[in-house]
Amino acid sequence: MMDWHIIVDSLPQYVDGLWLTVQLTVLSLLAGLVLAIPFAVARISANPLLAKPVWVFTYFFRGTPMLIQLLLIYYGLGQFEWIQQQWQDGSRFWLVFREPYGCALVTFALNTCAYTTEILAGALRATPHGEIEAAQACGMSRATMLRRILIPGALRRALPAYSNEAIFMLHGTAIASTITLVDLTGVARNVYSQHFAPFEAFLFAGFIYLLLTFGLVGLFRLAERRWLAHLQPRKAVKDAA
Repeated sequence: MMDWHIIVDSLPQYVDGLWLTVQLTVLSLLAGLVLAIPFAVARISANPLLAKPVWVFTYFFRGTPMLIQLLLIYYGLGQFEWIQQQWQDGSRFWLVFREPYGCALVTFALNTCAYTTEILAGALRATPHGEIEAAQACGMSRATMLRRILIPGALRRALPAYSNEAIFMLHGTAIASTITLVDLTGVARNVYSQHFAPFEAFLFAGFIYLLLTFGLVGLFRLAERRWLAHLQPRKAVKDAA
């Protein structure tokens, strides 16, 4: 039987952990999406000077565990003397990597950027050729075509795949507790260490993650109904008679 008193007494900690988890998820997804749009355009470019660096970036961040990436940024960067000098000089940019929150946010943003770049690149490649020909017939430049036709269409087509990436990113933020951040998983660890009740601590955290996942799924379903309605099969119209 579960000891509900442990969960009730720990609710303020879970609320704080939930807020941190939501922050990391939303901010990393937003930053990753903003970076992924130009990266995806470069990824499909015929110019190897643009496409190859992006390919290397996505290959690294998709081919290595996110935990390794987080530990490299959090523990690894501090060993370089020139970065330590930047910290001493008070550089605002490099001071981000001195705090665990900044390291986690940068890691999560870069990781989701890599996956989102490939998702958007695939959606861009799947653009119907007729749309491109129509844009060219209207005299659109490459930049105008990207802004009005290619990127908006790719963003719509990428919604189903991107919804999975958003859910994976939510679950991936659980590793933030490995660098002293007290997110949902970190709170569960603290509750376990305080009360020696692993079942209550981690089950309740898992329940909150489940609710967040359902919320994300619902939001993306609404988005798909709004922006992918034209791709849905037409409903059969019953005879009025």
